[in-house]
Amino acid sequence: MKRSPVTWVPTAYFAMGLPFVVVNMVSVLMFQGMGTDAAAITFWTSLILLPWSLKPLWSPLMELFGTKKMYVTTTQLLTGIAFGLVALSLNFHDFFAPAVAFLALAALSGATHDVACDGVYMAELSTEDQARYIGWQGAFYNIAKIAASGGLVYLAGVLIKHALPAGMTAETAPAIDSIAANRYAWTWIMGLLGAIMVLISLYHIVILPSSEGKRDKTAEKRSGKEAMRELWGVLAEFFRKPYIWIYILFIILYRFGEGFVVKIVPLFLKAGRETGGLGLDNEQIGIFYGTFGAGAFVLGSLLAGYYISARGLRRTLLSLVAIFNVPFIVYVFLAWWQPENVLWIAGGIVLEYFGYGFGFVGLTLFMMQQVAPGKHRMAHYAFASGIMNLGVMIPGMMSGWLCDRMGYTAFFVMVMIVTIPAFLMAWKLPFRYDDKGNLLTP
Repeated sequence: MKRSPVTWVPTAYFAMGLPFVVVNMVSVLMFQGMGTDAAAITFWTSLILLPWSLKPLWSPLMELFGTKKMYVTTTQLLTGIAFGLVALSLNFHDFFAPAVAFLALAALSGATHDVACDGVYMAELSTEDQARYIGWQGAFYNIAKIAASGGLVYLAGVLIKHALPAGMTAETAPAIDSIAANRYAWTWIMGLLGAIMVLISLYHIVILPSSEGKRDKTAEKRSGKEAMRELWGVLAEFFRKPYIWIYILFIILYRFGEGFVVKIVPLFLKAGRETGGLGLDNEQIGIFYGTFGAGAFVLGSLLAGYYISARGLRRTLLSLVAIFNVPFIVYVFLAWWQPENVLWIAGGIVLEYFGYGFGFVGLTLFMMQQVAPGKHRMAHYAFASGIMNLGVMIPGMMSGWLCDRMGYTAFFVMVMIVTIPAFLMAWKLPFRYDDKGNLLTP
């Protein structure tokens, strides 16, 4: 029985977004609350993000052995177990090293899941359905991110307050009580995350489609030497594609402004007004991201899917780049004006998140329909998405150093300037395929 993509696309991409934001952002707040040194936090939580950039290296092997559905359900289960182990490790006296190790396991599993999940999406849906449901895909991927960085962070704050001695706050409690309260809260949060991933895995064992069937036994028996030869063939094929170096540059530049913004905005929102920030607390940030931002993002993602489906990617790409990048200007105004009315701040976040949701799906669909097509679609899409992650990672690594030297207002002005090359490329970008997936003649 053929199931509607609505039954599995939202849950599959929710499960894709959750591990990344937990490892990348939520874990930083968790370790900070438990008294870990900031230098150790930033070093190790950055290092364990490597699998999301390195996943192209093992994606061709996934084309050779097993099925996409098997990889999706297995990695979801493994990620759930890893989060459960993080929850247990937080109660050790020396919790940091084992917690980082289990988060690294979640990162490796999550990155492998990304490859397989995108493979299922491309294999099970027609070109038209890929465009139709790309909004659902982008929406639920980022709902997971917002739910974790907004909802779960807010819930952690509530649990921390509940666990503190009566009459004390996080600011007034002794360090030992504050750490104990954080341990209690984050143990529950990580345990909840693990349960969610396990339940999604069990659901997908039943619901997720798979049209692959059993593999050829001859292919299963190929030697390791033959498998590696094919692996290098897949890599070489990717870099021989027409326009590939132009596409790589465009993929990096599309999200370059976001890469600068993503690490600085939470710091800007929380920083005191005397240092140029907006002076919000964790609960306010969680509500703005997890409620208002989530609604705006979902609306933007869903509308973008139908917008692209109706007009085609080629006609809409430049407008998608604009909708994605222009809303970052709200942070220029917020940094310059520093409004005290939180409605202005929430409105700026809503505008930025609507544009983020609307424009993000354009890059996703571009990689699926212009970069990935060919014999090894799953592997080639993984290469493209790994490159995309570098486009966020590289500016993110420089963002703190630059912001410290420039100040928030000048930094956000600089972000607007670095988005210009993406506009110029989108204006003249060559396309290999039309909107129905047919190869265009040179």
